[in-house]
Amino acid sequence: MKKKERILFLKPLKPQALNDAIIKLGASFIKLAQVLATRADFFTPEYLDKLKSLHDQLPPMAQNELDIVFANAFQVIPFENFEPEPIASASIGQVHIAYLPNHVKVAVKLRRLGIEKQVKADIAIISLFNSLFRPLFSHYTKNSIEAVIIEFSRMILQEVSMTQELENLQKFSHIYHNSGIRFPIPYVEFCSDDAIVMSYEEGFRFDDKERLLKENIDFKEVIGKLILFYTEQMLIKGYFHADPHPGNLLINTQGELILLDFGMVKTIPNDTRIAIIELIKAANEKDYELYISANKRLGTIAYEAPKAELALLCERMFDIFGNEQLSSENMQKLAFNVLNSTKDLPFKLPQEAIYILRVSAIIEGLGTTYIENFNGIKDILPILQENIPKALGAKEDILEMIIKEFKSIPLTIRDLKSSIKQISEGELKVELSLNQLEWITKELKGYVKPLLFSFALMIGGVFVLLYDPNLKDFALVLFTLGVAKLIF
Repeated sequence: MKKKERILFLKPLKPQALNDAIIKLGASFIKLAQVLATRADFFTPEYLDKLKSLHDQLPPMAQNELDIVFANAFQVIPFENFEPEPIASASIGQVHIAYLPNHVKVAVKLRRLGIEKQVKADIAIISLFNSLFRPLFSHYTKNSIEAVIIEFSRMILQEVSMTQELENLQKFSHIYHNSGIRFPIPYVEFCSDDAIVMSYEEGFRFDDKERLLKENIDFKEVIGKLILFYTEQMLIKGYFHADPHPGNLLINTQGELILLDFGMVKTIPNDTRIAIIELIKAANEKDYELYISANKRLGTIAYEAPKAELALLCERMFDIFGNEQLSSENMQKLAFNVLNSTKDLPFKLPQEAIYILRVSAIIEGLGTTYIENFNGIKDILPILQENIPKALGAKEDILEMIIKEFKSIPLTIRDLKSSIKQISEGELKVELSLNQLEWITKELKGYVKPLLFSFALMIGGVFVLLYDPNLKDFALVLFTLGVAKLIF
């Protein structure tokens, strides 16, 4: 990412070699690389040309494997014609064109043979390495890595089930039927855990710059529509598509957005959604202390992190990314210099934030393909800010808002009366947040562990002396070390 020619004696892989290595590592690593494949600000065009094939141009299944999967999926063949050559081949499955008896063109997604077993093996390997290296990490790094592995494992195991994907597609289509975005229509009677049959959607890839220009489609309008749609998903409905890479995003000749592949769909808890709204509001108003507080509620910054120091850091970062005069490369250099000073600050990565960050990285990466110096602060933040009233439940009709507020007054008075009564009777309860409890637990562990180790040494010395009085010198050393540890 820093475009270094080498690290120690190692040179970076060439584009083709990097692409081949990722494919060899398999589905789990391909998922990670798909995010990087959108980052025109990180990679040169030579790398991006190779990496974008990871979205839907992977080597397809061998014919014998395809035959087995097809036979498992369709006990009775429902098609008048099935094209054996896939039109797209991704990490979990591949898509074929087929025709139903009434000449209706459909897309058939078949999951790869043995993919569930491979994914479980990847998870086991990642978990093993986490167990080996866990003692080397700080408290919050351990928890963040653990959160990533747990969430990644859960989501990718869901993704290998075509039945789960069908349910996601049906629910998503129902919730967002008025969004202006097109979704495939499933033929439920032909679907199984090995296959999904759905309407064939005509379109070209989101990152096909030449085709976009040829069709006279305004990319700024399209990216704005995509951002608005994800704003609705993450801030208003709380149910979002977590895998919007260019292989899953098509545009038709009318400029309509088509969303495919519903294997990774995520529900955002309400408290997380509210924290994100507060985060956006604080960022737009440049209230950096409130921005840090919202981050703490979201769980990306630890409870005890110094608010003033982090607020200053945020101000510097916002100044960098809000500067219209800076090139994308210079923004990166300045940002990395600032981030280098944050190594010892207690940042975290909660489960809920993982896929939100992934979606943000992909959308920003797509923006950099078409818009010079595109970034979240100057190009995405204003759109998010405009939608905050809607996200908070504001209505179009002002009279309706006033009536709603009046209706809530008796409830507010009742809550106030109840609080005053609890205070007067000495029964007022104080609740701790999960972040505060985590900090208290961490602090207690920090105090208790040395004490336990000290007592263990002292007791060990006593037992050695009781076991063999001839080892009194060794016993004395153990006991002295325990006392020294306890004092110092």
